[in-house]
Amino acid sequence: MTAIAVTVNGTLHEADVPARLLLADFLRDSLGLTGTKIGCGTGVCGACTVHVDGEPVLACTHLAVQAAGRHVRTIEELAPEGELHPLQQAFQATHALQCGYCTPGVLMALAPLVESGQTLDEAEIREALAGNLCRCTGYEPIVEAVLDAARR
Repeated sequence: MTAIAVTVNGTLHEADVPARLLLADFLRDSLGLTGTKIGCGTGVCGACTVHVDGEPVLACTHLAVQAAGRHVRTIEELAPEGELHPLQQAFQATHALQCGYCTPGVLMALAPLVESGQTLDEAEIREALAGNLCRCTGYEPIVEAVLDAARR
């Protein structure tokens, strides 16, 4: 077991974890933050995307011990106190989701792009989205939602 202290969504958590425990499992099983989905388990689909120190990472290939001393942001923090993030509002307005399984990872992959405040073009959005698979919506509504969110 390894002792870790990690700040998740602004709250410090201290725990003893197995050295090989995945960050996704730590978030879901130890902290009850089930918004982080485990899709493929190999880092291909992007459903498990979270931010570590502001950078998107795949929680299914990142160990919990690697997050020690760092700040982790999950989908639950994207809408604190129930107020939707502009990207979530845009997803709702443009119908950019269907089943919703990939949506947390897609939102977490794209949020830094929207939050940067820069003018976005479709190529940048598609590049940021490249590591996320969605089998339900296709990608056009997602790109439209990001452009809408950037305008907000």
